[in-house]
Amino acid sequence: MLRQDDGFAGQADRAYEALIRAHQGLGDEESAALNARLVLILAHEVGDLARLSEAIALARRSLHLHEPESGCA
Repeated sequence: MLRQDDGFAGQADRAYEALIRAHQGLGDEESAALNARLVLILAHEVGDLARLSEAIALARRSLHLHEPESGCA
């Protein structure tokens, strides 16, 4: 199960800023490559296939939260 507590002990804004800084000066392809490498490194750090699968599912679900509703009726 994925953690529900504040894993950054009140420092989530600093973690977010570090991620943003890591992308500064990179083009789209370099930024995508950085994200891919970071995901693989963190997946290795997690080291638990069930937790990784849960995180992947959560990330995919969160994509749908940001999609505009289709105006088709």
